[in-house]
Amino acid sequence: MTEEEIKQSLKLYIVLSRAHKVIDEESHSFFQANGVNPTEFAVLELLYHKGRQPLQQIGSKILLASGSITYVVDKLEKRGYLNRVSCPNDRRVTYAEISEEGHAFMAKIFPQHERVLHELMGALNDEEKEQAIALLKKLGRSIKDLSY
Repeated sequence: MTEEEIKQSLKLYIVLSRAHKVIDEESHSFFQANGVNPTEFAVLELLYHKGRQPLQQIGSKILLASGSITYVVDKLEKRGYLNRVSCPNDRRVTYAEISEEGHAFMAKIFPQHERVLHELMGALNDEEKEQAIALLKKLGRSIKDLSY
């Protein structure tokens, strides 16, 4: 590998990091304006789209440490956005299920969230978005195969 190739990799890292930071900040502002934090939104979005989920599996599905899930679920339950449901077949398993109030909340804000993301990605046309998706998937898959 040449010095130029190394510099180009560093530049790519910086550009990706800055783009991610801006998108994250805008998304966080949207969540905050709607009274939730990004983790709470992620849990609600999972339950809204995928239905009832075992508490033990939510963390891995939204990339959050399992210890934090209990805290987030507690907060959402207190606000009336979700319910805990015991598994009738296995007392060790408890599910999180979106409540009617949580469903109504997500039905209201999720379409707005989609529009915000669409606006944030507006600098790219459909073809460029497809290329970016393919390239970032390729990058992510290749990194999983590396071990340091």
